Amino acid sequence: MKDLKGKTVLVTGATAGIGRETAKLFAQLGCRLILTGRRDSRLISLKKELEQDYESAVFIHAFDISSRPACERFFDSIPGDFRNIDILVNNAGVGRGMDKLHQGDIDDWEEMIDTNVKGLLYITRLIVPEMVNRNSGHIINLGSIAGLEVYPGGNIYCATKHAIHAISQALRMELVDTPLRVTEIEPGMVETEFSVGRFHGDREKAEKVYWGLDPLTGSDIADLIVFAASRPAHVQINEVIVMPTAQATATISHRKD
Repeated sequence: MKDLKGKTVLVTGATAGIGRETAKLFAQLGCRLILTGRRDSRLISLKKELEQDYESAVFIHAFDISSRPACERFFDSIPGDFRNIDILVNNAGVGRGMDKLHQGDIDDWEEMIDTNVKGLLYITRLIVPEMVNRNSGHIINLGSIAGLEVYPGGNIYCATKHAIHAISQALRMELVDTPLRVTEIEPGMVETEFSVGRFHGDREKAEKVYWGLDPLTGSDIADLIVFAASRPAHVQINEVIVMPTAQATATISHRKD
């Protein structure tokens, strides 16, 4: 196991769920943190918590990752003592709606594509060149079982996660002549605020997604992210597919009566 103390970790989408739990776990291990998200108040609260509980060095920046200029402003704002980023966790993402394609909301489509695909690309394009120059770094992308399978109502969301899968595979190939590592984590059902957003704030619908089974949690995925990051330098975890025990595929699960 590689000691991560003192490493600088950038986590996008750190204001809730997997991103928040990932930030906390890296903080426990003594890492320096760059945390981003759209909700400034949550970032401020998380920064205070991590500084108080773990004496972590934390830099925060609130912005919309789907905006290329905003991503560039964020990159330019990173303080000098945080600029040598060792681990990039591309976690930010959204799901919107469960409509059939021919009935879909185009605004929802654009938000998912701009956030899940273009946002990941913007941040990766800004951060990875410096990793290559230093000959050191690890990119960890949050994919989904939806990047390997499709399901009714998931059309555009699945397409964005398929894109992340393709990007991760291509990036790994392109960096094979460097010490950089690329990992993709592909979860099934994880109970976070994701479903609330998918159903546009309808919490009753969101809760039904996890009814009758024990879903994964944000901390379950954070464990896997840190596990991948802490492997010895010669070990690259390419992909991790993880689902609740009661889930077999994107569409097959067992629910208790």
